[in-house]
Amino acid sequence: MAIRKLFYYWQFAAVIVLPLWLLIGWPIFGEGGWGIFGVLFAAIAVGIALLVVALLIYARKDVRLARAVSWPDVGVLAVWHALIIASGFYAASSPWLSVLVIIVGLFAFWFSIWEFVDTARRRMRATMDQFEAAARPPSPRVSDMQDPTHGPGFTRTPDPNVIVVQEKPNEE
Repeated sequence: MAIRKLFYYWQFAAVIVLPLWLLIGWPIFGEGGWGIFGVLFAAIAVGIALLVVALLIYARKDVRLARAVSWPDVGVLAVWHALIIASGFYAASSPWLSVLVIIVGLFAFWFSIWEFVDTARRRMRATMDQFEAAARPPSPRVSDMQDPTHGPGFTRTPDPNVIVVQEKPNEE
């Protein structure tokens, strides 16, 4: 639970920290000139993507109540954030790492949308089940089902589509 809570808080800090790391890491580890200008736009795009994914995860009620992300969220965020950190070290020498950051970022976005929709669907189903349970008529008691003509041991099954009208026989 501690790791899940840590990622809950880290996802918001990562919106600032990871793009800053890209802006600091690239010049330190070998990129210069116009490359830094491109990294500025990439860092802004990464920051916006991190914010969107963090807000989609935060939008789920179970995450807000527990103040902890789910284990699948931890896995996806860990991989994505590790790739962003690695690209600050090695992006100048290995451009495929930037491609992996983009691919995993798109996966994190669609995964967080899927988790949001799945959670909303489960909550809606639970709400509808509660409404249906409240709308159902209460089940009849055994004493209400006893047929007075056949004695106390005989019971009939209630059928909501049948109306029983009891008549008194005429005594002539």
